[in-house]
Amino acid sequence: MKLNINIDAGAKEPEIMITTAHMTEDINRVVDFVSRLDDAPTIISGIREDKVELLDTDAIVKIYAEDSKVFTQTNKGTYQIRLRLYEAEERLDSSKFVRISNSEIVNLKKVKSLDLSFVGTICMELSNGTVSYVSRRYVSKIKKVLGL
Repeated sequence: MKLNINIDAGAKEPEIMITTAHMTEDINRVVDFVSRLDDAPTIISGIREDKVELLDTDAIVKIYAEDSKVFTQTNKGTYQIRLRLYEAEERLDSSKFVRISNSEIVNLKKVKSLDLSFVGTICMELSNGTVSYVSRRYVSKIKKVLGL
């Protein structure tokens, strides 16, 4: 893939143009990434002890569903959020956050280590000391994302 940047002092706003013979998965990922730049919020509101706190998405370790509620864990503690898990997944940067099971999304920047010794699954130790398991359904996706 070739990249050209053209600096034009008269440009009113940045413009991105892709020239290709046919659409590929890589081009679709670039388009998806660029289209999310303006839309992606960098904060999520979390509720703890009847107080609403604004959480920077970079501080989030994981988001998970439990007892029909959705929670987010940071190094400061656990917060309830008023989004469904799929809504949170859509709002987060897909290059940083990845779904590891039907009920959990983790921040790849907060993964401390991986234990591949379990057959059919991956054990993830996160930066806050918690351990999460990648379900069998998502193992191949995680391996692809991490280049394993």
